[in-house]
Amino acid sequence: MAENEPRTVTTPGPSEVHDPAVRAEIRKAFIWLSMTGTFALVVLLIQPLLLILGGIIFAIILDGGTRLLGRALPLPRGIRLLIVVLAAIGFLVGTVYLTGVELGQQATQLRETIVVQGDAFLKWLSSMGLMPGNDDIKTLAREALGSLGRLTSYLSTAFGALTSLFMIAVIGLFLAMEPRIYERGFQWLLPTEKREEARITFDRMGFTMRRLMAGRLFGMFFEGVLTWIALSLAGVPMALILGILTGVLAFIPNIGAFISGLLMVAVGFSAGVETGLLAIAVYFVVQTFDGYVMIPLVAKQTVDMPPALTLGAQILLGTLFGIYGLALADPIVAMIKVALERRSERGPQRVLIAPP
Repeated sequence: MAENEPRTVTTPGPSEVHDPAVRAEIRKAFIWLSMTGTFALVVLLIQPLLLILGGIIFAIILDGGTRLLGRALPLPRGIRLLIVVLAAIGFLVGTVYLTGVELGQQATQLRETIVVQGDAFLKWLSSMGLMPGNDDIKTLAREALGSLGRLTSYLSTAFGALTSLFMIAVIGLFLAMEPRIYERGFQWLLPTEKREEARITFDRMGFTMRRLMAGRLFGMFFEGVLTWIALSLAGVPMALILGILTGVLAFIPNIGAFISGLLMVAVGFSAGVETGLLAIAVYFVVQTFDGYVMIPLVAKQTVDMPPALTLGAQILLGTLFGIYGLALADPIVAMIKVALERRSERGPQRVLIAPP
């Protein structure tokens, strides 16, 4: 080989495709493979993605409190955020300190009551010929009451899902401290011509989520306090823990109310038939007032989503992703709703089709 011979190969190789039709088909195949890979990656990473989404929602709650405080106190954002965080921590610590012993005792008693009442109900079904046998009764009791037992156990020990909650709180705190940094970083990943549209959509999503979370927190507080007062007046045992559980489960509309109702009825009948009937009455009164008075009033000021759509999303996401999907179904639907509404405002999009 001569020393002055060119070292760069100029002849066509097997990787070169000169046919425009073949190049178009390869491009389509690459797009479909990329979409399939992205979908598979999302499925594999769905749990951490939902934790990140939970952190975003927590950041929105902190941001909403910071903005609300800014209407009364003209302080820098960092100081207002610090006040909101300290107030939330003070509320949690004060609640645990003042009611911790009683809540622990009531949580243990509630768990035992639920298991006993469930066993009694299943034995009654077996005596009526609706259940096969004792072994199946015990198996079904463990399966049906296992989640309720874990729920009260987590509440009494305060160790269940601690790592996930800590990560959500840390992510939410960092996002709430400097939200614009992360927003600009996400916009930077998009094409230049899409960034302004993304900014508008993000602003609307943030506004919608702040209103949704404000209404959700207000509804949780109101429903929990009302349930506690009503059950105390009716003489139902463990009224405080039932009120707190009702308020917490109210974060999951429809399904949360059903679970809290089962807890009320089970505890009520453990104290007697009359108390059980009063618990049923309290449940229907609270849920009726909440459904026909509070929810419409709050929905007018926040985000009005069709109940069937909300329930369907909860069932679908709960089945796919467990408790995280169930709890985050409403925010996910709300964000999709905002994105679709913004797209509809822009009118029909032109689709450029290459000539054959």
